[in-house]
Amino acid sequence: MITCIATDMDGTLLTGNHVISKENKSAIMAARRQGIEVVVATGRSYLEAKYVLDDAGIECPIICANGAEIRSSNGDVLLSNPIGLGETKEIIRILKDNNIYFELYTDNGTYSDDYDRAITIILDIYMSSSKQSNYEKSLQAAKERFENGLIHLVEDYESVLADQNVKVYKLIAFSFEQEKLQHAKDELVKLTGIAVSSSGSENIEINSIDAQKGNALTAFVKHHNMKIEQAMVIGDNYNDLSMFKVAGRAVAMGNAPEEIKKQCDVVTETNENHGVAKAIMEAIQG
Repeated sequence: MITCIATDMDGTLLTGNHVISKENKSAIMAARRQGIEVVVATGRSYLEAKYVLDDAGIECPIICANGAEIRSSNGDVLLSNPIGLGETKEIIRILKDNNIYFELYTDNGTYSDDYDRAITIILDIYMSSSKQSNYEKSLQAAKERFENGLIHLVEDYESVLADQNVKVYKLIAFSFEQEKLQHAKDELVKLTGIAVSSSGSENIEINSIDAQKGNALTAFVKHHNMKIEQAMVIGDNYNDLSMFKVAGRAVAMGNAPEEIKKQCDVVTETNENHGVAKAIMEAIQG
């Protein structure tokens, strides 16, 4: 019996145009009517996740920044697992030494220190994520991250870290140069106390070793007096692996890499073909 469903966002719940289809929303509502708890588990910050969910008219708990923070349906912080300040500075050094653009996720918001690179890299990702992507719409979506306050521009990250009370939840680095990205990853994995994963071939995501989706989902179901064996998780990439390993039912998207599919019990349709809806309906009807 499924009592909880956790779904990733990008490449999973969202289409390539970064919206939630009517089919996926309908399936989520059907699960809720049967008393099943639905939680989004994403690498996005709380604000970026909520922005998309609000647009679709969905209110639910959110596991943010790969498990660095858990928020209730009304936005209360239930749990947080930040990266230490020393580790954060060392991560920044490695990324800068490799000339890789990155963003800083904190409890005060998400930050960028380079507007032009932010727009260019996100535009490239949007355009490559779907054959249906429109250049002008993708460009506007990239700009809206700043215009809507989802990401803040700063002169340098040192000014953010100067606040001794700030909690750093995640750093996400982007590059389409695979050799450069791999070199940085090889250096990062040597650090202690951090977890290195990715949600796409063009990025590296760095969190506290305790801030992983699987850990957060385990804590979430325990908080709600449920069993992790009765949880179903749906995802498409490497930052979902920790959830696949702990949940009772692991579902890979049809657009997931083959290595991810091999780690799961079931493979559903792609994100463009409402794979989340199919996986949910099969689970609640079965």
